[in-house]
Amino acid sequence: MSDTTVAEAILQTLATAGVRTTFGLPGVHNLAFWEAAATGLPEIIGTRHEQTTVYAADGLARAGGGLGVALVTTGPGAANAVGAFGEAAASGSPVLLIASDTSTRIARPGVVRGGLHESADQGAMFGAFAKAVYQPRTGEEAIEAVARGAEIAMQWPRGPVYVGVPNDLLGQSGKPLAVAGPQRAAPRDADLGAALDLIAQAQRIVLWVGGGAVQSGAADEVASLAAKLAAPVVTSWAGRGVVPAGSPWLIDVPPHEPEITDLIGQADLMIAVGTAFDGPSTMNWKLPVPAQLITINADPVDATKNYPASVTLVADAREAVRALADGVQARDGDPAAVGELRERVRHRIAADPDTSAAWQLVTAIDAVVAGHDPVVVNDMAIPGYWVGGYARIRAPRRLQYPVGWGTLGYALPAAVGAGALRERPVLAVCGDGGFMFAVGELAVLRQHDLPVTLLLVDDGGYGMLRFDQTVAGESHRGVDLVRPDFPMLARSFGIECRTTDLPGLSDAIDEALSTGGPRIVLLEQRLYPPITVSPRWPR
Repeated sequence: MSDTTVAEAILQTLATAGVRTTFGLPGVHNLAFWEAAATGLPEIIGTRHEQTTVYAADGLARAGGGLGVALVTTGPGAANAVGAFGEAAASGSPVLLIASDTSTRIARPGVVRGGLHESADQGAMFGAFAKAVYQPRTGEEAIEAVARGAEIAMQWPRGPVYVGVPNDLLGQSGKPLAVAGPQRAAPRDADLGAALDLIAQAQRIVLWVGGGAVQSGAADEVASLAAKLAAPVVTSWAGRGVVPAGSPWLIDVPPHEPEITDLIGQADLMIAVGTAFDGPSTMNWKLPVPAQLITINADPVDATKNYPASVTLVADAREAVRALADGVQARDGDPAAVGELRERVRHRIAADPDTSAAWQLVTAIDAVVAGHDPVVVNDMAIPGYWVGGYARIRAPRRLQYPVGWGTLGYALPAAVGAGALRERPVLAVCGDGGFMFAVGELAVLRQHDLPVTLLLVDDGGYGMLRFDQTVAGESHRGVDLVRPDFPMLARSFGIECRTTDLPGLSDAIDEALSTGGPRIVLLEQRLYPPITVSPRWPR
């Protein structure tokens, strides 16, 4: 019996962290992972571009709550993954990127000799985004780096970790290590007491819920706190689904809508859970917040870097919200007022001639979500803006949106990751421009028969930029694109494509999702963007 290689030991180590599926693109330097693949070890789904390895790992992590793992090769293979790694960093996704690097037999410190794929410092490309960068020099150090990297990626606040392994180490002998689970931090008693005092004094409270509540699994605790305080709940994009659609205290439309901005401004206390108050969620910090603000965040810098807090609970979101819910006095309130406000905004958007077509898209997605409970993965495109901000999301981890870094081309490759879980169908909402970024991943959907339906909204190019130019009174430059015959393109990959219009959209998506395999639904439609992406424009 041959010794366990470092590559095999790394896969075994990942298995102890609950990893069942990884995403990789083989190269001459990292083939040892494919050679080590065996029953009982994580599956390696091969992608058609290195960027997709990280997007798919991100999509899997967001959908399933576990660690996403990407495997890439040295040099340009690693460099191709940087953009997706940045998105994982901005959105707090627990992704572990394992890249091969130049052999220790070739590399010399401080000298680039010109070895195949060699660079001066491959890990430095990821330093601006990573929670940690590991560049081990022995096989034992490489396995240790993977184990520690997995732990760090999963520890709140979560984020991506890079491990670069010299390629000659992968074939050496090694022993796997166990990966420890994350530890939850409770709030300090003094901070908790100060927060409870503020709550007791407040008359009008609003909750702001961000992605940290999703990462922490704090859905029940947030719902309990909202009910006890009779407090409306506003969410960031990343926080959508923590309080399910239909819950009586959920506003369920973005804070950018004037009615919701007014509601927040009229409150005398906001409790913000797991959010950094990023620019897109707050109209570049133009959103008024109440005079009193309680922030809950595992990262003390994220807690206060954009809005000063009256009290900060540096703690795990689930632990902190549970402590608040246990400590507050229940209040009387009328959720009917929240429902009326929510429906008033929705009715206004539906009745506006500019946005009525987009609202038909949203209602079609709502019907599909109610019937199939899919994971909905949105791209940075006008249809993605609408669905990401306004569709009724019924559970945590059912919505993905690359608003963290704003990476166009996210949806299709991230859907590969969400689909690889095979727990539920996946609906990816793309524009024609972003879809073309990763069109080769259609082959992955077909090869692995993933349960992914792509809603491809073709508006003839980069519709958001075209709209921006129109508003500015400029001619359209660089935004109108030549596109392929999409149905013929789909058939070339062995994927069925159904063309539809807005009235038939819900039925078309319903049929596609029901097949259990890859499908494309094509909608040729130009849509007016929502206010969420246009705080600077006159309306």
